[in-house]
Amino acid sequence: MAIERTIKVRVVYALPARQYVEEVSVPVGSTVRDAIEASTLLHRFSDIDLARNRVGVYSRLIELDAIAGDGDRIEIYRSLIADPKDVRRQRAKAGVKRSGVKKSRR
Repeated sequence: MAIERTIKVRVVYALPARQYVEEVSVPVGSTVRDAIEASTLLHRFSDIDLARNRVGVYSRLIELDAIAGDGDRIEIYRSLIADPKDVRRQRAKAGVKRSGVKKSRR
């Protein structure tokens, strides 16, 4: 009888107020998608769409078909609500209007 070797990974999904972490065991050779599907996060959060949401391992973007490694922290990233560049531009405009003086760059 052959014993199937497994690895342990953590699947993480962070919301503004709380981070959800699940440790799952998957067979050696499993993909990142397999590990995410082995967690309950897809069932718990209907806003996760693997066709849309990006994923990473330790803050490094990775494809869903990449092979998961033992001890990986697989992170499911939420979609951005606003473009960070647009937000910075709006803040800069608001700062100019409030003070009337442009801030100098140092």
